[in-house]
Amino acid sequence: MSVTDLSGDPAPDAPAAAQTARPSREPTPFAALLTRLHFYAGILVAPFLLVAALTGLAYTITPQLDQVLYGDQLAVAAVGDQPKTLAHQVTAARAAHPDGTIASVAPGAGDRTTRVVFSMQELGEKQHTVYVDPYTGEITGQLTTWFGSTPATTWLDDLHRNLHLGEIGRHYSEIAASWLWLLVLGGVILWWRRRNATRARTAHLLVPDLSARKGVRRTRGWHATTGVWLAVGLLFLSATGLTWSRYAGANFGAGLDLLRAGTPQLSTTLDGVPPPASDGGHQHGDAAPGTADNPASYDTVLTSARSAGLTGPTEISPAAESGLAWTVAQVDNTWPVARDRIAVDPTTGAVTARSDFADWPLLAQLSSLGIQAHMGILFGPINQILLAALALGLLCVVVWGYRMWWQRRPTRADRRAPLGAPPARGGVRGLPWWALLLGVPVTVALGWALPWFGVTLLGFLLVDIALGLLARRRRRPVPVSPAPAGS
Repeated sequence: MSVTDLSGDPAPDAPAAAQTARPSREPTPFAALLTRLHFYAGILVAPFLLVAALTGLAYTITPQLDQVLYGDQLAVAAVGDQPKTLAHQVTAARAAHPDGTIASVAPGAGDRTTRVVFSMQELGEKQHTVYVDPYTGEITGQLTTWFGSTPATTWLDDLHRNLHLGEIGRHYSEIAASWLWLLVLGGVILWWRRRNATRARTAHLLVPDLSARKGVRRTRGWHATTGVWLAVGLLFLSATGLTWSRYAGANFGAGLDLLRAGTPQLSTTLDGVPPPASDGGHQHGDAAPGTADNPASYDTVLTSARSAGLTGPTEISPAAESGLAWTVAQVDNTWPVARDRIAVDPTTGAVTARSDFADWPLLAQLSSLGIQAHMGILFGPINQILLAALALGLLCVVVWGYRMWWQRRPTRADRRAPLGAPPARGGVRGLPWWALLLGVPVTVALGWALPWFGVTLLGFLLVDIALGLLARRRRRPVPVSPAPAGS
């Protein structure tokens, strides 16, 4: 890692003859440090970015893939004039799926079917979803879903998040997100420094210099200018990806809680209504009022939600226990989003609590919108196209980076090497004391907030120091013992 410049052993990138023929300005200690950091992070973290870009690219097509694979379940054959009552639809779903507990009901509208979701202990986080034609009450199909996602979307989501390796696999995506922002910012700074102040050279910040001779200079032009164009989008992907990562995401959530800027909780308590004592449960045919298996309660709650102004796609979630309010939430995640929520007494239909998206703390709003944009939902097909372009651009930038490493390899017969040499060490030694005084605590703080960034940075540091000490030891002359007297 570039921080390992502590070893201080120079490793020039170009032959001495070339440096003599074309003298260049000596980089500042900060530039030398950033160059070495960018090089090592690019070489060692780029494989994680390649995988994240490929799997993310595949995920961008999930809405269209769902329509191809599950169109018969997700959409009705013909839109009718008047939908059946929710009680009728829930009864039909329960008849088709007698096991499990109803977790949520999303009423269908237009050409969308109604989704009745059943939780089952043996499925863990996953659920069974029964799709009902709201106009005929007929069952159009059943799928095993995960938070509303179809099997194909769930499979691609798992591939992108953890490579189907569970919690262990989540480390790869967190490492990629933890380093992406630094690679992007470092690359932009380095490319800016290479440009002169003239207008012609400044233009090549955004347009590759096609007049450059073939080889590393032209490849670097494509690598850098593409990275500049993608910079804002890649920084956005890094930030939003970190918000729901395993360790950095937990720290982010804790920070929001500390600032009281997280998603507000919706109270489901019913004042003055104690929960009834359990009588061993009710049969589906004589479910008590206000319970998940009482079909009439869904119409009561939906009517209250519409009267309260919750329009568009909504989701009704029965209370986990009797004597609590049910939750109705808008689930329109396209711009402009509709994310208001209310709590409703399922027996009387009274609205007992409300949480409007407009009243959420700003950070909670931005976090929610960022996640939807990261998933390609917020702006519909345009969002998908932008994400696909970012993924393809990132793939090109990474490939060009590795190509530069190959092109910079020494090819002279006496200096032949399989790959290019890393940038020279020594950047840390040249930094002023105040830069070290500020840089060390900032780096430690970043390592704490982004644990996988801190762990990998420390690992690169130790490895590079060890390699530097080994190289110095090999170059150290072996002392020759003096010949014995009289020999």
